[in-house]
Amino acid sequence: MSKLRKLYELMMAGAIYQAKWEKQMSDNILKNKKRLLILIALLSPIVLVSFLGAADFLGGKSAYAPSHYTTTVFIASIAVGLAAGLITGCIGAGGGFIIAPALMAAGVKGILAVGTDQFHIFAKAIMGTVIHKKLGNVCVGLAVAFVIGSVLGATTGGYIQRTIYNWDPVASEAFISIVYAIILGFLGFYGLRDYIKLSKARKKGVQAGGDAHGDAHGGPMTTTKLALNIQKINIPPMINFDEDFGGRRISWLFVAMCGFLVGLLAAVMGVGGGFVTFPLFVYVLGVSTPTTVGTDILQIIFTAGYSSISQYAIYGYVFYTLAMGLLLGSLIGIQIGALTTKVVPGMVIRGFWVLTILAGFANRASVVPDKLRSLELWSISKEACDIITLIGNVVFWAAVGGFGIWVLGSFFKNLKAFREEG
Repeated sequence: MSKLRKLYELMMAGAIYQAKWEKQMSDNILKNKKRLLILIALLSPIVLVSFLGAADFLGGKSAYAPSHYTTTVFIASIAVGLAAGLITGCIGAGGGFIIAPALMAAGVKGILAVGTDQFHIFAKAIMGTVIHKKLGNVCVGLAVAFVIGSVLGATTGGYIQRTIYNWDPVASEAFISIVYAIILGFLGFYGLRDYIKLSKARKKGVQAGGDAHGDAHGGPMTTTKLALNIQKINIPPMINFDEDFGGRRISWLFVAMCGFLVGLLAAVMGVGGGFVTFPLFVYVLGVSTPTTVGTDILQIIFTAGYSSISQYAIYGYVFYTLAMGLLLGSLIGIQIGALTTKVVPGMVIRGFWVLTILAGFANRASVVPDKLRSLELWSISKEACDIITLIGNVVFWAAVGGFGIWVLGSFFKNLKAFREEG
């Protein structure tokens, strides 16, 4: 049980770090006139043709119906991006987890949802990154070794996704849904357990440590035992890093192995590499938080860019209109969500995070029986599958929609206070 607990803490640390990165990218884009103009230039033609209804080619290959371009799907992508942004900005963790499941629930095929999510992350990284501010913390050796591994991992993950899809599109949907159900279920039920414990402790008047997300924001105060043991293994070439913190050395092999895992998960799930990079760098490799942040800026561009373009876009598995909708919605949602945290109790925020993650789990888990039935791996009636899927969709959209309405309501209710403060 302690190992599962540690895994949960590592995943939460990664989710929190990913949320911080998302907020930084949003700030860099929306608070810079040139970047904002570029965003408007990219979105204007898409928004225009969306209402003219004559842009099938913008949506990718129409052969993958019902994922072909429609105005409704584009608007839905903005809504999905907005919801993910609200979760990321308000809760500070986990918003990106619902993008692919939400797109799939809206009718987008799984492989397109993953490729599109990955491309939207790449677009956000390119537009929002301010590298010169972080160059002092970048370790080129770590970045190069990591990218070598992540490219191999992304290639493997993309190949797995395409192979399964080409074999049977239903199997692809089942595979992606099962992966998300396992991860969201693990995070959701562990988060629920923590929330219940914390609620009971507060009712008893016990002061709990940490904030609404735990105490993993800054990483460990000292290098973990695992990291120290890994750094003792001498497999050349060795990489020197953290010279400003006393200096450490590590074999390139372990850095590349971590990169492989990040690239694999990024390509399979469509999530940002930073979600896994942070805990691997800090807890497994023993890299300081400042060096991790600086180095990750370089790797996430290469990993997300390589994965989204070489493994999905060139095969027609990126839905460009949806990617732009996701980008627009998430940028706005993150800003609104971040402001809302100033007027909403931390326990309420934590409760909503658990709710949305469990709703995502319910949604993906609910479609698995029907996929297994279609693959003739489970003898269950179609009627029963339809009912289960309907319940999963209702739970998901009710939870995410309810959360979005609540956050937006809190935001507009306190809009006057935000303006006076600004």
